[in-house]
Amino acid sequence: MGSCRYKLLGLALLALFLVTVVAGCGGGAPATKEGEKPAAKPIRVGVIDTYTGPATTYTMDALDGFKLALKEVNEKGVLGTKIEFLQRDEQFKVDVAQNWAKELVMRENVDLLAGTINSAAALAVSEFAKENKVPFLVWGAMSEKITGAAGHRYVFSMLPNTAMSGRAGAVQMSKMPYTKYWLAGSDYEYGHSIINNFWDNLKRLKPDVQKLGETWWRVGEPDFTPYINAIRAAKPEVLVVGTGGADMVPFLKAVKATGLSKDVQVWVHTATDLSTLRPLGAEAPEGVLGTNPYHYYYPDTPENKAFVEAFRKEYNREPAAFALYGYLAGKFIAAAYEKAGAVDREKFIDALEGLTIDSPVGKVTVRKEDHQVVMPMFFGKTAKDPNLPYLVAKDITALSGTEIMPPIEEIMKKREGK
Repeated sequence: MGSCRYKLLGLALLALFLVTVVAGCGGGAPATKEGEKPAAKPIRVGVIDTYTGPATTYTMDALDGFKLALKEVNEKGVLGTKIEFLQRDEQFKVDVAQNWAKELVMRENVDLLAGTINSAAALAVSEFAKENKVPFLVWGAMSEKITGAAGHRYVFSMLPNTAMSGRAGAVQMSKMPYTKYWLAGSDYEYGHSIINNFWDNLKRLKPDVQKLGETWWRVGEPDFTPYINAIRAAKPEVLVVGTGGADMVPFLKAVKATGLSKDVQVWVHTATDLSTLRPLGAEAPEGVLGTNPYHYYYPDTPENKAFVEAFRKEYNREPAAFALYGYLAGKFIAAAYEKAGAVDREKFIDALEGLTIDSPVGKVTVRKEDHQVVMPMFFGKTAKDPNLPYLVAKDITALSGTEIMPPIEEIMKKREGK
């Protein structure tokens, strides 16, 4: 028995020796044929966004659009490799977003960052990206500060910001006969930015307009009826509203319940968005004016139809605006790396500046000077569709990207002022 044990021990030591020799010779790497290059490591994108709470209505659309773009570009490959992503939930919290940015860059070694719908979180991640020289593509937050006063080399915006959205509403409303306005919205940066940009541009385009008053409610306001009654009593011709996220759906429910849109013309940015109208169903008010960068049924082009068909096949639903933003981010990332010719952060930035790609809404460009995407905006009115359980936009007018962009001189002045 003892001799058997010694023989077994000897065989085990011999096996260990042989494994060590083989590992030492091969370095632990998989064997490749002579003259064959090892596969390039994947390009890694760190996605930081809100995947907890009401905002997921928008963030899941953005993520699904991004995933669809990656599926398409990875079929061919990018620089001989593929693009993959790591997903982190920042729970709509600035400090959590900052911590995830550090983890993704320092520990996971991602090549770039993307996200997030929370403007404060996006600005915090943007500052981290600047300090660490990591490209950051914003596909959810709409604060004009991101590519405006707080803009820099390492941050890009893949969606229209509040400066563009407010300006788009003003451009179209200036062509209408109304002169008496009431301004209202959620009392936070997004609400004020939409309203300020709308009103500043409307006064410039139509100097005879009058502001009868302003109303602001806290984010998460449970009862809009007292505000609506006070506004109605002032008898404005138009109520301009800057609200979004958690307040958009309940506010429009209140407009419907009080019948406000029958007495006063209401304009709300994204009032015609699918993410707003689908959950409202029959509770959405008809006749509300709204601007929105995307509708799955408009424009009626082969490119948009192909995107809708691919998205519907992948996720069994129609894409809303945020799906387009995530999709654009994925396509821009692939195109920029191909143009750069290398997985290099500085070359990627140089390639993305001024880059133009085809999209479901036509040509879309990243403006070189401020890294803001230039894309069209669509102005329409909510109306019933007999074939759908929710309202859609009718009487749509398309505004070009250049028509709604703030002048670059304005942007540079804001950055100097900061």
